[in-house]
Amino acid sequence: MRRGAMLAVLLAGAATGAWAGEYRRLDGHGGPIKGVAISPDGTRALTASFDNTVGYWPLDGEDPGPVWLEGHEAAANVAVFLPGAREALSAGDDFDLILWSLDGGTRLATLEGHEGKVLDLAVTADGTLAASAGWDGWIGLWDLRARRLVTMLKGHRGPVQAVRFSGDGETLFSASADGTVRRWDVPSRAFRRIEAKHGFGVNRLALHEAAGWLAYGALDGGVRIVDLETGAEIADVTSGRRPVLALTLDPAGRQLAIGDGDGHIHVVDTGSWATIRDFRAAARGPVWALAFGSEGRRIMAGTIADHADFWPVDDARSVDAGAGPVRSFHRDPASMSNGERQFARKCSICHTLDAAPNRRAGPTLHRIFGRRAGTLPGYGYSDALLGIDLVWDETSLDALFDIGPDHYTPGSKMPMQRIVEPRDRRDLIDYLRTATRGDDAPPTGETTE
Repeated sequence: MRRGAMLAVLLAGAATGAWAGEYRRLDGHGGPIKGVAISPDGTRALTASFDNTVGYWPLDGEDPGPVWLEGHEAAANVAVFLPGAREALSAGDDFDLILWSLDGGTRLATLEGHEGKVLDLAVTADGTLAASAGWDGWIGLWDLRARRLVTMLKGHRGPVQAVRFSGDGETLFSASADGTVRRWDVPSRAFRRIEAKHGFGVNRLALHEAAGWLAYGALDGGVRIVDLETGAEIADVTSGRRPVLALTLDPAGRQLAIGDGDGHIHVVDTGSWATIRDFRAAARGPVWALAFGSEGRRIMAGTIADHADFWPVDDARSVDAGAGPVRSFHRDPASMSNGERQFARKCSICHTLDAAPNRRAGPTLHRIFGRRAGTLPGYGYSDALLGIDLVWDETSLDALFDIGPDHYTPGSKMPMQRIVEPRDRRDLIDYLRTATRGDDAPPTGETTE
């Protein structure tokens, strides 16, 4: 198995995503899972993925498969249910927020205003106002009824990573790469105070108003709990693993779960701050996102894998960290040619090499040599590639990776990616020439046009 040895009770349903005991796997995305959310009644889930889509999943009864919410033009980082769970809000690397109807799986509105990718969202309890955390250093406030931007809160000196509303919607907390957690007054749009200072960037927040505390997780692995009134530190539940990439509180406020860059989920009791469970959920790579089920007995995790895992907290056991290769390699890197290693490192997270249907963020590279850019049927290209006078061949592929897509195909979906060494580019192109031909490909030198 790709993820190593798992708890035996998990194995029966792993391949299909069906229930197996209390474990479930939501399988079907074409890239890592960056955000997860579970509806208040525990019957539905959202998964936001690097493949640019949001999956909307039933969690009760048999699994009919997800509804795919497609509209982002880059990685989807976060998705949240609105009150009533009939609508959802998502945001991503394309700088946009999208409001969805979950009854029909349709896009209701695209909210624009950020100048950097959006990593987190929060919605008030009445569903009228949303906050967004942008890498442009701004916090967006959005009127969801009018479907428009209200204002941008500016004050952080670095990318904003996380936002949380108080229960009454009057206060907003934000966390930033500048190492601060800040408090804002929502009605007046005014900055109130710095809630906490940390020597490293702060990535995640969790709020427990009834108990009077705010938790934050940071780049250096630190997890601190501070008093909402005084700002004094109540507890330190740092595990020593870094960075902290996910932080969530169960609906009853009794458990705080922490996901880190080393693939662990650390669950602590918020009454005693003692560890309840600490297990490796991913054999390699980070835990990007966490969400508790409505009863607090299970926790959903988004990792570098192309699926989300729904773990029973009490019975969770670590996967084998020594089993299986790093995700971006299909086998031991030492057994690969340099060209295949370049593909695995630079291309494989977005592209496949065969003609089989997939949900990757980029189109398949099957028979790419001789193909005009922006013409593969069934793939939603950006406007920048539609009608472009460019044919993929040795020269154009070399130029693409030499100066980078942001210069060679500006405005396309392809992220900034360069291969500086000419030999590495040459080896990659030689590998692609063979690996993308397919059994039905024409002889070298003929095009597919």
